[in-house]
Amino acid sequence: MLADKPMKQLDLNLLKVFEALYIERNMTQAAKVLFVSPSAISHAVKRLRESLGDELFVRKGSNMEPTSSCRQIAPEIIDLLAKLRSVLQSCGEFELAQSHQTFTLAIHEALEALVLPSIQEAVAQQAPFAQIKSVKLNRENVARQLSNRQVDVVIDVARALKMPIKHLPLSDDNFAILMSKQYAPNKKMSEAEYFERKHIAVSNRSDGNVVEDIAFLQRGLNRKIQTRCQNYHTAKALLAGNDYLLTLPSMIAKELVDDSLVIVELPIQLPKIATHLYWHQNTEQDPAIQWLRDVVHTAFISR
Repeated sequence: MLADKPMKQLDLNLLKVFEALYIERNMTQAAKVLFVSPSAISHAVKRLRESLGDELFVRKGSNMEPTSSCRQIAPEIIDLLAKLRSVLQSCGEFELAQSHQTFTLAIHEALEALVLPSIQEAVAQQAPFAQIKSVKLNRENVARQLSNRQVDVVIDVARALKMPIKHLPLSDDNFAILMSKQYAPNKKMSEAEYFERKHIAVSNRSDGNVVEDIAFLQRGLNRKIQTRCQNYHTAKALLAGNDYLLTLPSMIAKELVDDSLVIVELPIQLPKIATHLYWHQNTEQDPAIQWLRDVVHTAFISR
């Protein structure tokens, strides 16, 4: 049972530690999120335990698992902290030209090169003292990264994320084939030829089907994966002098194509790839994040 103590006896700064540890379940990771040392986290947890009269977190291996009392109060505390941040951020008039804010967006590396230059240009022109930070997309943690403001917005394929995460469609794209001109067909590639050729698959996961193969399998089709690599720039290098096929979104193909490569129409109709912008509802009325969402949206529609 949590102790019944006056709020004045509880250092409210400790609640940030509570939030980070509850989300990360690991003292080292919580320390990284808050830019403090693990010993500072440990000391803060000790003070929290004394203030609230509960163990709060119990060590299990390298993890810190919340107690039942901790689980009971955590959602409300995290929600109240999010609302408090929103209130404080809206205090005073937002002046874009004078803002020193750092805007953090999580984006798949394949899309980063396509839109980050436009986003950076808008920041440089409209908010010259602000900074833009692009970080690696972590799909498993999108909701919590937006909730605790580790990132301001996320750019990713369309996904079924529930409230309080909100989203906006950015683009719909078709798949295309990128290949060496040396091995390009004289005419439109046939479906039979496509499945006879060897393919390069791109994924930062060690195994599992990539997006296009999931669509193929749903139609009972299977292609020959010769090589699997982590990014499209590596895949492009693998095309040189080889008769491999690289299937990818057409806007990425247009970015990668050069004099030695050619873009060929995919002979199979696949569902389009939808890209969406995601943010937390607590930042819905934040003028700085509203501006960032507009900048990202413009970067896509202007392509």
